[in-house]
Amino acid sequence: MKALVLAGGSGTRFWPVSRRQRPKQLLSLEGGRSLLQATVERLQPLIEPSSVWVCTTEALTRQVREQLPLVPEEQILAEPEGRNTAPAIGWSLRSIPAAERDEVVVILPADHRIEDRDAFLRTLETAERITREGDRVMTLGVHPVRPDTGYGYLELGALLEPDSGLRKVVRYTEKPDQVTASRFVQSGNYLWNAGIFLFRAGLLLELLEAHQPDIARGLEAIERRPERIAELYPRLPSISIDHGVMEHLDEVVTLPLDCGWSDLGSWEALFEVLSRDANGNVVQGEVVSVDCQDSLLLAEEGTIAILGVEGLVVVKTRDSVLVLPKDRSQEIRKIVAALEERGLDELL
Repeated sequence: MKALVLAGGSGTRFWPVSRRQRPKQLLSLEGGRSLLQATVERLQPLIEPSSVWVCTTEALTRQVREQLPLVPEEQILAEPEGRNTAPAIGWSLRSIPAAERDEVVVILPADHRIEDRDAFLRTLETAERITREGDRVMTLGVHPVRPDTGYGYLELGALLEPDSGLRKVVRYTEKPDQVTASRFVQSGNYLWNAGIFLFRAGLLLELLEAHQPDIARGLEAIERRPERIAELYPRLPSISIDHGVMEHLDEVVTLPLDCGWSDLGSWEALFEVLSRDANGNVVQGEVVSVDCQDSLLLAEEGTIAILGVEGLVVVKTRDSVLVLPKDRSQEIRKIVAALEERGLDELL
């Protein structure tokens, strides 16, 4: 089995620590390894670094190579321009030698957190077997713990393999509203879409040709004339693999991924997985807190002094301070948009 790690995201939801030149996947949010390094390392021994491909951006290539010295340099691919996940996956799979495209590939985001590595590898090994034996398209799902509107949902169909829990996927629903998400969770018949897919590389390229012919033709042109990639790649349609391919398929299957998964999609999500002090605070760096509760307090540089607050996120970097209610962490893109409007590019 091979792995393709998608590592080109901008990570705006962790501003001000995450910036364009230092996005979330390159950060060490828990200390030690970055999220990208943890993603590649947890695949071993099932998938060694020599069988890993990484798709990132030109601006991040040097840092990715520094963080992943065991991944062959030619397997760290730099998109000239972000065009969403369908072009990124298709282009990356075409970078795998043609003779190896009959092998199963697992697609993984670079910025997720897995608490139980052994459980993750067991599920991945089972998923690879099922994908290979039936030439299937597989997506891994997570049992929802709350009606979160930030995730896509998989509606579950027939149970196909009782021992493993393999289920047919009836449909995808991308980021439903609160009422719909609550209904999904209450029904017990939905999983969160974890963004982890498995398929034979050649099969996915065939499906791209069937459902996204403009992308397929563009990728063929790039393969014929790789020296023109900077001109041709930005012309590819921008669409996710979910909307571009998965939603069109009748035969997608899923396995539940029970391994302490989190996409760490916000400061609040990070708060939920980190250790807290006696007052329920997550504290990193030089922090002086008095009569504070249930807050995330992070000083990357300098000192934070805070008194008498509850349920806040307070983050200090060299040049910025962020303060917001913890339960509004998903709205941080509004701050990033406001900074862009004011032309404060040096803070992005």
